Amino acid sequence: MTLAVAFGLITGLVALIFGAELLVRGASRIALATGLSPLVVGLTVVALGTSAPELATSIGAALQGSPDIAVGNVVGSNIANVLLVLGIAALVAPLVVARQLVWLDAPLLVGVSGAVWLMSLDHQLSRVEGLALVLGGIAYTVLLVWMSRRGQGLGEAGEDLAGMPQRPLWFNLLLFVAGLALLVLGAGWLVQSAVSIAQALGVSELIIGLTVIAIGTSLPEIATSLLAVVRGQRDLAAGNVIGSCIFNLLVVLGATAVVAPDGVHVSNSALNFDILVMIATAVACLPIFFTGHYIARWEGGLFLGYYVAYAAYLLLANTRHAALETFSSVMLWFVIPLTVVTLLVVVAHALRNPQSGAPR
Repeated sequence: MTLAVAFGLITGLVALIFGAELLVRGASRIALATGLSPLVVGLTVVALGTSAPELATSIGAALQGSPDIAVGNVVGSNIANVLLVLGIAALVAPLVVARQLVWLDAPLLVGVSGAVWLMSLDHQLSRVEGLALVLGGIAYTVLLVWMSRRGQGLGEAGEDLAGMPQRPLWFNLLLFVAGLALLVLGAGWLVQSAVSIAQALGVSELIIGLTVIAIGTSLPEIATSLLAVVRGQRDLAAGNVIGSCIFNLLVVLGATAVVAPDGVHVSNSALNFDILVMIATAVACLPIFFTGHYIARWEGGLFLGYYVAYAAYLLLANTRHAALETFSSVMLWFVIPLTVVTLLVVVAHALRNPQSGAPR
């Protein structure tokens, strides 16, 4: 590792920490000043802000002729957001999930993920399909703001903001913009350093996009969600993750397809495996969010464990390791069925005892 790469890793991490602090403070105070719920701010302002690294990375990769990185970045970021970010955040403190996430946003994420897979069946996301996705992102944002103004889908953590010191709106906007700038810069430095290391190790572009860049561009979500959890604004944390996933598909992937000269090419590997894993992670949110409207620590650990397994599979497949077949068999015939049975039991218990769920 060269001195420049090490410097990029360190400065990127520092920028992420300070950027997350400023972003969460600014966004929380904007929510209080404008009358929007913390959940809606997390689903829109914060989610779109923390998706900025994905947007810049995917558009840049598409324009430079690296569609695998563009697609892998979005798909890998969504997988990382659900399994890695929610997993880590829930391990720190159980996450309260607002009813709106259960009945609107999480099902919408499943639907949009499926729609992207259907659009990709011809191995191409055209400009027209990209424009449709972007327009869907605009409509989703308008719907959320309209619902918040009507008093629907308000988060359960609104009272957490009541004790905050009052600041002028321009000051809160300045905090938000400064935090966002630091997040984008920090993620960029980390990603550049990580890509340099991965390329030196001979890892493919798709794997780099799905893992190194995906985790790097998800670092703003990790930093923002963890800080929101620590500050007790748990609606902001969960809303940020789900909102970021939706914006990644609608705005980031859509805008990338619109800007790219011939749309975005989708490889066989991404279509037949990685996008399906992304859909599966979105579907997994439904029973976990439904049971008590919170994510318990053990469920966070489950998410995190599955992300480690997914990353291990990618690395084994990329290196054609001899352990790949055994690893795949264990996951397919033991771990996944056991998880499905466990979630079904938990859902059944929640249906029989609707008042028993409480954050632990």
